[in-house]
Amino acid sequence: MKIASTYVCAFLVVLFHAVGLWGFLHPEYVILFKRLVPFHLLLMLGLMIISHHDRNKYFWTFLLAAYTAGFVIELLGVNTGAIFGNYTYGTTLGPKFADIPLLIGVNWILVIYSTGVFMKEFKIKNHIIRALVGALLITTLDVLIEPVAIKFDYWSWENFEVPFQNYVGWFIFSYIMLRFFFLMKFHKTNFAAVILFVVQFIFFFLLNIKTV
Repeated sequence: MKIASTYVCAFLVVLFHAVGLWGFLHPEYVILFKRLVPFHLLLMLGLMIISHHDRNKYFWTFLLAAYTAGFVIELLGVNTGAIFGNYTYGTTLGPKFADIPLLIGVNWILVIYSTGVFMKEFKIKNHIIRALVGALLITTLDVLIEPVAIKFDYWSWENFEVPFQNYVGWFIFSYIMLRFFFLMKFHKTNFAAVILFVVQFIFFFLLNIKTV
């Protein structure tokens, strides 16, 4: 039953990203699919929770900490410009508190969790090296995300340029959160999360090619 639910969740991850890709590639449906982005993030979070089969207190602690840290780092980032550079959020990510989308923490959970699970597959015993490689992968993903995010009003940058500082900020924060992820004592094997990690790269890569 557990294996079956994991594969179902993995299938749904692929399906909803494929549908989302189709929607964003057709201009007449872009407005509708932008409105669906918050629901997509919540769905992905739900699928990751369902497909995770060791939901102990450390797992829930990670989720809460990752959400909180993700929201706070964005709050500081937007209000100071000292972490990622000068940027503001658009409307695509949904309702905001203090000009920060409430779901930005969910986005950070998904990125950190899926990358952490993906890195566990490589059996790298040194947590520092594992976190460094994972942070590099996340930063690479952000390189793909940025043009798409700007085009579809996820967020926008001062002078319409993404500063190198942003990627440094992503790398450092991702490294810290991955270190925390690996230190938490819960089961870290989840096929659906590995699929999510891969699909995110494919999704944003194809959107870069087709729309940016």
